[in-house]
Amino acid sequence: MAKTPPLMDLHIPTASSGFYSGFSKSVAIPSKILVSALIVWALAVPQTADTVLNALNGAILKSFATWYIYVAASFLILCVGLALMPSTGKLKLGRPGDEPEFSRFSWFSMMFGAGIGIGMLTFATAEPMYHFANNPNVIMGQTTGSGADNVTAAYVWSFLHWGFSAWACYALVGLCLAYFSYRRNLPLTVRSALTPLFGSRLSGFGGHFVDVVAVVATILGVAQTLGFGVEQFVAGLDRVGFGSWILKADGSPSTAGIVVALVIILGASTLSALSGVGKGIKWLSNLNMGLSFFLLAFFILFGSTFFGLHALFSGLLAYVEQLPRLLFTVWHPDGTKTGDALAAWQGSWSVFYWAWWIAFAPFVGVFLARISRGRSIREYVMGAVIVPSLMCFVWFTLVGGTAIDMTLNGTAGDAISSAGQESQLFVMLDLILHGGVAWAMALIVVVLLLTYLVTTADSAILIVNTINAAGEESPKGRGHIVFWGVALSFVVGAMLLVGGLEAIKTAMVIGALPFSFVMFLMCIALVKAVIRDGIRERNGVQSIHVAS
Repeated sequence: MAKTPPLMDLHIPTASSGFYSGFSKSVAIPSKILVSALIVWALAVPQTADTVLNALNGAILKSFATWYIYVAASFLILCVGLALMPSTGKLKLGRPGDEPEFSRFSWFSMMFGAGIGIGMLTFATAEPMYHFANNPNVIMGQTTGSGADNVTAAYVWSFLHWGFSAWACYALVGLCLAYFSYRRNLPLTVRSALTPLFGSRLSGFGGHFVDVVAVVATILGVAQTLGFGVEQFVAGLDRVGFGSWILKADGSPSTAGIVVALVIILGASTLSALSGVGKGIKWLSNLNMGLSFFLLAFFILFGSTFFGLHALFSGLLAYVEQLPRLLFTVWHPDGTKTGDALAAWQGSWSVFYWAWWIAFAPFVGVFLARISRGRSIREYVMGAVIVPSLMCFVWFTLVGGTAIDMTLNGTAGDAISSAGQESQLFVMLDLILHGGVAWAMALIVVVLLLTYLVTTADSAILIVNTINAAGEESPKGRGHIVFWGVALSFVVGAMLLVGGLEAIKTAMVIGALPFSFVMFLMCIALVKAVIRDGIRERNGVQSIHVAS
């Protein structure tokens, strides 16, 4: 009731000695068993695994497409609503005297690097090029595929998938965890966000189940991101002369290439995770943000800047104008060529993206909460939803816009559009530059990609460890950190070898579904908590934990 203080003590049983000292065995052991079972299953019977995963994926996309569309829309509406309301926007994620731990630059760098860095390098070129060739407007006959009249539409769909809705998924989880952890002194773990609904019962099986779901979703969501990154990293190594042995004849990564890439990436990630957020992850985040601005400056100087800026403003205006409709549009197969094509497109694109962001949300959300103590809800939403989205829009229009412009004016021919998504950025750089300068720029992209991969992986390892350790934030249990680094490597490697990125995508969509229900309950819990805390404050009842 709002006449009494909220729950400010959630006991999560942890081991007091042995290998699992400080960890919740009820979370850590089942999580490890489930992830290990997936790896063994995929490697032992790859054909069976591929068949079963595809069947489950098809059933989910058919039965839950509408759910994914609507639930993603609700996350964005809630985040923006809480930020805009005067009474809630000013609420601090912490006690009255708490101040932010990191500068705004470091805060934004870590948030951006963990949330979208890898995808930005791969998809800043690939996503606009895909939608430039085909999107719902083309399917409905409103624009021409690969025509000049399709540029704005291509960016509307690119912005939809990588803009406010994507970041709202991350921000919601982080907002819930920060609110309950820093205002109520609850453990920094997913179950804490559901205490307004289930109270102290989350100390038991229900809470353990929620945290296990979060861990599995995190591993699969991060595996999807790393899968894209590994393929581009291998393509980059080939471009800078690492050797043709890392690619197959069709241009996809070879088994040896995948193994080498994973050893480099996850080895560095594990070492960084052992040092914690304040050291390795912070340093790497600042480095990749600096390199990102360098690459962006390159495209401003040598890319199709005016074309990109026009695409930015026209696309952004159309995106904002159409967003209320796009958030709730669901296409169902209706037996017509157009209707079936729209439903298939939405399942392959929008529904896939909402599942990806939801699977990625426990990882990024816990990480955002970890670095956002002391900030107001309004500042948090601005920093976690609005600013990163605008940064993505700039990247997509300046980098992807250069690719589209070069295709339209004939400079590139079909060189960019015919390349795999992992190679399109390197192909474009070779068209803009020549000789040693092109090689040097490709090397910079490879280094930048590596820093993003390492930042994402080490953050994920640290977050999974935090959830397993009942919300304990400091790096602990070196053996556990190493285990999750190795496990993440094997998940990515096994899925890539079994069925490529499609296998990872399929497993991720399946893993995201249960966590989407958890996130929806988190929305309800947060609204309930904010309303009741407001009533408590007006009645003079304690609503914030006071340190003893």
